[in-house]
Amino acid sequence: MAKTQKSISDEICDYLKKQKLSPIPVQTLNEDMETTRYFGGDLKEFIAAAKTLGAKGIFVETLYLEEDEFYYDSGMDDEEYMALYGNEECCNGDCKCGKCEGKKSKKAKDDDSDVDAVYFEPEDLDGLDLTLLKPQMAKYLDRVGEACGARLTVPGVDHLEVEIFADWYDDFAELVDEASEAIEIDPTDALKQAQAIFEAEEAELAKAEDKSVKKIAVHPPKSSSKKASKKK
Repeated sequence: MAKTQKSISDEICDYLKKQKLSPIPVQTLNEDMETTRYFGGDLKEFIAAAKTLGAKGIFVETLYLEEDEFYYDSGMDDEEYMALYGNEECCNGDCKCGKCEGKKSKKAKDDDSDVDAVYFEPEDLDGLDLTLLKPQMAKYLDRVGEACGARLTVPGVDHLEVEIFADWYDDFAELVDEASEAIEIDPTDALKQAQAIFEAEEAELAKAEDKSVKKIAVHPPKSSSKKASKKK
């Protein structure tokens, strides 16, 4: 029988036991209610810090790769977006409040040569499929729902916390960062790139579908009656 491969969370728990610390599985229900101090070192340094704080056990929360990690998130919620950009038309193009000008894209203000151009802020691209900017990310789609790391917390009022991830997730996260950075540097150009890749993929898909359809030969209909033979 094949041996089941341990997840990153299981490996961390085994390591904690070797360090004479009891791993305590937990799940975060409301992050807003917790005051957390994020630890800046690695796992060994975290263990040393936990022992210094007198910990006898460690809370261990398994982390999983989620589908929404494949989509851009600017970190701005709808309320913040509306507060920043929601009143662009408040003066009907004739700014009297002094706020409209500040809400325009910096690139739009710097470039008056193309008055018909549309410029975007990173927040406008929230929800963009990052695989369109980094196609390499698509290979991780099969890992959605798989354990990718663990969040360790020292019990007590300090809530000292560190997150440890599997190597493959670090590679994935690097691609996410690169795609997100491209959006933040030039969202308009990033959107153009995404559209180009999407259109290319659609064209390839259409081509593949055409090849899969069998061609049916067309024949003229057969005559239902024989021609009358000429009498001699």
